[in-house]
Amino acid sequence: MPVTVKLVAEARFPSQFGDFQIHGIEAEVDGRREELVAVRMGDLTTGAPPLLRIHSQCLTGDVFHSLRCDCRAQLEMSLRAVAEEGRGLVIYEQKEGRGIGLVNKIRAYELQDNGADTVEANELLGFEADLRDFSVHAHILRLFGVEAVRLLSNNPEKIAALESAGIRVVERVPVIVDPLETTAFYIQTKREKMGHLL
Repeated sequence: MPVTVKLVAEARFPSQFGDFQIHGIEAEVDGRREELVAVRMGDLTTGAPPLLRIHSQCLTGDVFHSLRCDCRAQLEMSLRAVAEEGRGLVIYEQKEGRGIGLVNKIRAYELQDNGADTVEANELLGFEADLRDFSVHAHILRLFGVEAVRLLSNNPEKIAALESAGIRVVERVPVIVDPLETTAFYIQTKREKMGHLL
């Protein structure tokens, strides 16, 4: 699958977690154009492999503070971990609802309200459980001169995708969020049906 990536913008990015740099990235993956953002702190090319979080957009969680998922909490834990260490990278991609899109994600919520879990809801809508493709991230890491990472993730597919693309994952750093009453079934489904390391 042909992939090209390029950095198109960079700016200072002060946040409640610390002072980062934010990078705009344009990618073409198998003929499809994508826009991604990378939030970076520190020099990624010297010292131990940097922390990395690959985070898929979750408008409902990241922006509206939904308690149906643990996405926002994982993003904040990752930004905090990078800031505490003083170096690392968070790649933020626009793949809402594991790639099914925002409106379809709301349709999936409706199915979940009627008893389906997150995997069943996607399948009832005619999608796979997870449509995301993580092939672009190795190319982005190489733009930053990174060949090895400590991955902030519970998802073994992200590890496999990076390693198959030649990026060494020297450590998986768990991003475990205490379940709430509203997220317990969601987290259980990720563990039991999607193999997440929880």
